[in-house]
Amino acid sequence: MIPDTMTAITITRAGGPEVLQPGTRPVPQPGAGQVLIKVAYAGINRHDCGQRLRGFGPPGATDIPGLEVAGEVVATGSGVTRWKSGDRVCALVNGGGYAQYCIAAEPITLPIPAQFDLKLAAALPEALFTAWLNVFILGRLKAGEWLLVHGGSSGVGTIAIQLARLMGANVVATVGNRAKGDVCMKLGASRAINYREEDFVAVVKEVTQGHGADVILDMVGGAYAKRNLEALARDGRMVHLSGGAGAEFCVPVSAIMAKRAVITGSGLRGSEMSVKEEIVRQTRERVWPHLGTKVTPIIDSILPLARAADAHARMESSAHIGKILLEIAQ
Repeated sequence: MIPDTMTAITITRAGGPEVLQPGTRPVPQPGAGQVLIKVAYAGINRHDCGQRLRGFGPPGATDIPGLEVAGEVVATGSGVTRWKSGDRVCALVNGGGYAQYCIAAEPITLPIPAQFDLKLAAALPEALFTAWLNVFILGRLKAGEWLLVHGGSSGVGTIAIQLARLMGANVVATVGNRAKGDVCMKLGASRAINYREEDFVAVVKEVTQGHGADVILDMVGGAYAKRNLEALARDGRMVHLSGGAGAEFCVPVSAIMAKRAVITGSGLRGSEMSVKEEIVRQTRERVWPHLGTKVTPIIDSILPLARAADAHARMESSAHIGKILLEIAQ
């Protein structure tokens, strides 16, 4: 039986991790084309931290953060045909994930393979969708090309490395310490570059024998603009996920022209549903058969829902490797 109320973490005001507080909320009801998921695990993302710091999200967004969940369908809205109560699913959601129950749209809810753990499934939607959109749809990475991933040990970075290798591409990743570099190498990177000790531009040119990176996945922001362009191959694509350490992108136009560079980026949460549905279609076809073998999320840590503030603090420390999850007790 579905209860009337649930425990959820809310953003009580703009501020640090301490503003995340547990409270009681009504269990949401699924509308047309929606499912209600009894949440087992929810993923932590940088976007959640940004929403908390601002104290608000996009227009109409809930004050309950959380963009990805895994659990069990317990109710469906009108018109839903793909799912029924009892189905194990993971989903990309538009907020509301830090709670015992969460609403998800039917088209961007995905089945969990029989032998795939719920914890691993919760770490998939945001990182997988983000990596696929930016590396393959926008970045157009192809077999034999070189991908440079900044933040290779992050949730998105660790998935991007695995996806690139799955599709026959080569990977170089930047990291902040040896332990993070070791993880990237185990996942298939040809080289892990400690950005605190090495010049990633020089290393990329060395590893690629002067060719450069065909695609650069950047989570740092404008602070790397000039150096990224230097590391980019001719006809390369530079894809941004965050303003990060510098929101302004400042390089000479002549340098962009000389490389015939494509400079782009995206925000997954604000993307049209049609874009998200296309990501689902492509990843179901090309990635889902390899889950648990060639593609497996890296889990950094799992904390109980009540410790969401600690999870955010760990995320912001950048000490984590892979995904941080919340376990939702029922």
